[in-house]
Amino acid sequence: MTVRHTEADEETPLLRSHSRGPHKRKHNPIPWGQFSILLILQLAEPLTSQVIYPFAPELIRNIGITHGDETRVGYYVGLMQSIFFATQAVTVLHWSRISDHIGRKPVIMTGLMGLSISMYCFGLSRTFWGAVISRSLNGALNGNIGVMKSMLAEITDSTNIAQAYAFMPIAWSTGATLGPIIGGSLSRPAERFPSVFGNFEFFKTHPYFLPCAIPATFSAIACFVTLFFLKETVRNPVSIRQLLQLSPKVAAAERDAQLPKSLDVDDDSRPLPLRRLLVPRVIIAAGNYAFLAIVDITLRAIQPVFYSTPIALGGLGLEPQTIGMILSLYGVANGLMQIFLFGRIHDRFGTKRVYLTGIASVLPVFALFPFINELARLEGLTTAVWALVLGQALLSIIINFSYGCVFIFITASSPNKASLGSVNGLAQMVVSIMRTIGPATANSLFSLSIDTQHHYMNGYFVYYALSALVVFAFWIGTFLPDKTMSDEDEDAE
Repeated sequence: MTVRHTEADEETPLLRSHSRGPHKRKHNPIPWGQFSILLILQLAEPLTSQVIYPFAPELIRNIGITHGDETRVGYYVGLMQSIFFATQAVTVLHWSRISDHIGRKPVIMTGLMGLSISMYCFGLSRTFWGAVISRSLNGALNGNIGVMKSMLAEITDSTNIAQAYAFMPIAWSTGATLGPIIGGSLSRPAERFPSVFGNFEFFKTHPYFLPCAIPATFSAIACFVTLFFLKETVRNPVSIRQLLQLSPKVAAAERDAQLPKSLDVDDDSRPLPLRRLLVPRVIIAAGNYAFLAIVDITLRAIQPVFYSTPIALGGLGLEPQTIGMILSLYGVANGLMQIFLFGRIHDRFGTKRVYLTGIASVLPVFALFPFINELARLEGLTTAVWALVLGQALLSIIINFSYGCVFIFITASSPNKASLGSVNGLAQMVVSIMRTIGPATANSLFSLSIDTQHHYMNGYFVYYALSALVVFAFWIGTFLPDKTMSDEDEDAE
């Protein structure tokens, strides 16, 4: 063990740890083999989360928990969406910290099997609380978000991390495209495809099992892909047995992590304890990720509810199939724009500017909701209304540029490579808390707004409240560092 008497580097961004010089920096190639596997594995997350969105309002109506009260649909849809993130918030930091010790692969495999089992259970649920318990299991067993981001940072460096993050939305966009198509087109198969499924009583009593079974099966297959093809990125991981028994190797690692802050122990070899990660740079990056997430999740949560709510109550009254097609079109456009534009825009304007622009772009998106509804009340679902719906969906893509930026900030804030999992887990825990609050709050505000007994601000109170949230998130973003290492690399060129 080598001990160097230097200042603690908790305030030093990880991406600055590479040597720099006055010469022009060369972009190292992305390791496409392992990177492609990570992209495939990440499909499981958006597939399992997005597949329920087109039929979630209909599911709530059909199980009868609202007793026919349309204004209460939003409350229960929001609760069902939020419970996943509530249980994830409790467990994700632990999964990420465990991955720093035992390696990324075992944790990813556990998460994928958790997604698979919970989605099968969700498809079999016939009561509201059965669906809630299934979503709870989904969140509790899935710690993959932070772990996969850690692996991405470990297989890239400051010269290519922005380019890698430009491709990361492929997974989410593909899942966000296929998920709504699957959920919207395959729900109630016995009614929609009677010649194929009409004779199966199972699909009549479990009308949402088929769309849930597809991402569940994909997650199970992805688990085996991880086992056989994904390479471990944690150096010298300990076994689960050693971890549980607190073997001498683990104990030594813990002792090294508790060394005084004036000492630095082989920067990249030991995960730091949690208290040494709670420094301003990490807190600011994680805080911005949290507010970005709550702005985005509130937008995504009220979209399907707005689309499905009758025009007279403040929505558009669309069918699940139509909602699925709109969300799928958004997913395709988002993937293309991220792939072809994010890297160029990031290199041209810098990480912080792109991040703040993405946050600010949500203000006109929220402003269009009441405008679209008012036009639909006057004219019905005319070409002008559909044009505005399409334009709003495309405009809402811009906020996704902020995700690539905030991931760069989070990676740069990590004190050392060995703590990447913990830093990502800490950030994801805070984000999961926000995503727990977001859907339930947004849909509750939507239901409160359209309640005919109150009808706050002509039924559009929810959009005023969420616009205020966007302004606050933008202000939090101003505290981010002006530049990261990837920005300085571009400046050098």
